[in-house]
Amino acid sequence: MILVDTSVWVGYFRKGENAESLEKLITLDLICTNEIILSELIPALQHRRQRELIQNLNALPCVPYTIFWEGIRTLQVLNLTNGINKVGLPDLMIAQHCLDQNLELWSLDKHFRLIAQQTTLKLTEF
Repeated sequence: MILVDTSVWVGYFRKGENAESLEKLITLDLICTNEIILSELIPALQHRRQRELIQNLNALPCVPYTIFWEGIRTLQVLNLTNGINKVGLPDLMIAQHCLDQNLELWSLDKHFRLIAQQTTLKLTEF
């Protein structure tokens, strides 16, 4: 499964970026989400009354997430040791979730590319 990061969804919603790739992956049932990403996206969509988008996001498989704080702290220490600074808690949680659940991640965020160089985080790019 491929966890699609907020950065990809925002580009898709605003400008239709990566529409063909994203829609193909959705059709093939390869896309999933988690509560972190939904919590980043849904409040703004609710504010804009975009109910259909919310329903579509909620229809995606949502991989359960249990916070593994020690893993998140270890990941942040590894980042800092390797000069990867200013990685926020949501991105650390998403990276740790992918590592724990063996999920691929599709993101446009450079932090994840840097983290993948130091860990077994698998990134998907289109």
